[in-house]
Amino acid sequence: MTFLTPWFLLALVPVAALAVAYLLVQRRRRRYAVRFATLPMLDKLVPKRPRWRRHLPAALVLVGLTALGFAGARPEIDVRVPYERATVIVAIDTSGSMQADDVDPNRLEAAKSAAESFVAEMPETFNVGAIAFAGGADVLAPATRDHEAVREAIAGMDDGGGGTAIGEAVFEAVGEVDRLSDEGATGSASPSPTPGGSGEPERIPARLVLLSDGANTTGREPAAAAEAAREAGMPVSTIAYGTDSGVANLWGTQQAVPVDETSLRQLADETDGRFYRASSTDELREVYQDIGSSIGWHEEPVEITPWLALLGMLLALTAGALSLRWFARIV
Repeated sequence: MTFLTPWFLLALVPVAALAVAYLLVQRRRRRYAVRFATLPMLDKLVPKRPRWRRHLPAALVLVGLTALGFAGARPEIDVRVPYERATVIVAIDTSGSMQADDVDPNRLEAAKSAAESFVAEMPETFNVGAIAFAGGADVLAPATRDHEAVREAIAGMDDGGGGTAIGEAVFEAVGEVDRLSDEGATGSASPSPTPGGSGEPERIPARLVLLSDGANTTGREPAAAAEAAREAGMPVSTIAYGTDSGVANLWGTQQAVPVDETSLRQLADETDGRFYRASSTDELREVYQDIGSSIGWHEEPVEITPWLALLGMLLALTAGALSLRWFARIV
């Protein structure tokens, strides 16, 4: 919790002083009662009432004043709210090693199926695109709200041959984000104005979800791609997919293709994304679900001053009503 006008918290000092004064008065009252009457006489003269009734109205007043004091400081709390718009690019490794059948029916087909479900669950207002990469990287579906077209593009991915160009896939995704930003600047993408009313288009949050089973072997280095992603404000969530016992037919021979997660983990760390490890179809679907829940929401500061002020007034009114009902007087 943060406060926009923290100096108003000084209003809590007299509230604390009032609480201390109330406790001292109650203590003095008990001393006077014992001094001028014997205890057996007090039991006969003073009707038995729950002790909490005597103190509850005062306690409510003090809590209400405390709430009003906090309200004066204009507190803000972070609230999880959904994005209205966002850009999500799905990049899938289609290199030969993705034909390994350590995942049923093979790594590529399982990855495609999970990615299709992931796209289907994206909010309709999100732009979604698809990239396939092996020896190079190709945008198979430009970022669009036509999610069905993106799913069809993912379903149509096939073996891309040798090489794993992770860095090129990231650069292609950055290009898609820049393209959408340029369209927004020219008005062709119906951009939203900034909250401050400056008239400049609001930059739509973007995320790249990249799945691969190996390290970068061709094209530009992931370190350069990570820098470009940071400049574009695009976190990269990476998924290392497959098992260490995977075997694929490469260039006519069966070769071991264990998962190499080092490059993927580093790429995620350097772009403020998240790294995931999945070794089965079920795990991969869970990973995509987790990514989807993080992409669709963000934390936003919300001022709760009106609610605290309302709480303070309600507590004070409740204290007055109870005091009139029980003691025929206001606190």
